[in-house]
Amino acid sequence: MRHVDFSPLYRSTVGFDRLFTMLDGLGQPEQAQTYPPYNIERTGETTYRITMAVAGFDESELSIEAHAHVLTVKGEKAEEDKNEQSEFLYRGIAKRAFERRFQLADHVEVQSASLKNGLLHIELLRNIPEAMKPRRISISAEAVNAPKAIEARVA
Repeated sequence: MRHVDFSPLYRSTVGFDRLFTMLDGLGQPEQAQTYPPYNIERTGETTYRITMAVAGFDESELSIEAHAHVLTVKGEKAEEDKNEQSEFLYRGIAKRAFERRFQLADHVEVQSASLKNGLLHIELLRNIPEAMKPRRISISAEAVNAPKAIEARVA
């Protein structure tokens, strides 16, 4: 197992603590979760969309929560009646519960969510405050017209 020490970078950067914490977390093995499949796409300059394939789930069986830079999507199927006359010979449609987490960047907000044709669409907006946007700093020069005194020794 490899471990990268980011301590030298902490000394030369300001405000990137969260980034290095995320990089540290990438090195730790975690369960590879593949269900449900999803896409992340950029739809504009500051807008994004997460699309998840949640076939068989109803709006009431899905929950979306955004808290502290983490977007959590949970799906839990309601109990089916066991008194049905049919029996499955092959069950290929997954009806298992899931929980998928997405790390959100700073100033990213969830705008809306919709479910259509088995696809859950989550619209995101990156809203950078005015105080965080780049601004131009003017450079002032000292007055050039001020007389300069040069002293010389008289021999």
